[in-house]
Amino acid sequence: MSKSRIEAFTDAVIAIVMTLLVLELRQPTTDTLAGLVGIERKLFIYIVSFVMLAIYWNNHHHMFQLVHKIDGRVLWANNFFIFTLTLVPFATAWVGDFIDSLIPQLTYGVMTLLANSSYLVLTRELIRANGSDSTLKNLFQRYNKAYVTIFLNILGLVLGLLIHPYFVLIVNIGILIMWIIPDRRIEKQYKE
Repeated sequence: MSKSRIEAFTDAVIAIVMTLLVLELRQPTTDTLAGLVGIERKLFIYIVSFVMLAIYWNNHHHMFQLVHKIDGRVLWANNFFIFTLTLVPFATAWVGDFIDSLIPQLTYGVMTLLANSSYLVLTRELIRANGSDSTLKNLFQRYNKAYVTIFLNILGLVLGLLIHPYFVLIVNIGILIMWIIPDRRIEKQYKE
C-alpha cells in the first residue's frame, strides 16, 4: 500500500484537531492586557496542547520518511493514534476550565498516556511491516525514549492523584521538552 494516503489523512486530522483546539479560546472582552485576566489558564493549556500536537506531527512525519511498506495493521494502528489525538480538544477545554481539579487533570493525563502508547504501537507496527532489516528497525530497536515517556505519564498520573493535580500537567510539560527536538538519527538517515 502507498504510504502517501495515510500521511495525508493523518495530516488532515491533526490540522482539524489543531483548529478545534483554538476554537475553545475566547477573545478578551477588552483591548488591554487586563482583558487576558481570566483566560490565561485556557491560553496556557492551549499552548501546551498545540505544542504536543506539533511534536506528534513532526515525529510522525520523520518516522514515515523511513517507511516503505504499509498494511492493514499499520492502518489500524495509525487510526488508533489519530483517535487519541482527537481527544485533545476535549481534555484541553476541560483542564482549561478546571486546572486545579483532579478529574480534568487525570483525564488530560490519560489522554496523553493513550496518545503516547498509540504512537509506540504505530512504531512497532511499522517496524513489523517493514521487516527486521529495515532502517526503521535499526533506528528504533532500542526505543527507550518511548518507554520512558509512558513511565513518566503514569508517574504524573500517580503524583497528580496522591499529591496535587498540577503534577499531571507538570510531568506532561517535561515530556514535551524531552520530545521537542525530533530524533536526529532519523534526520541523519534521511539525508544519507
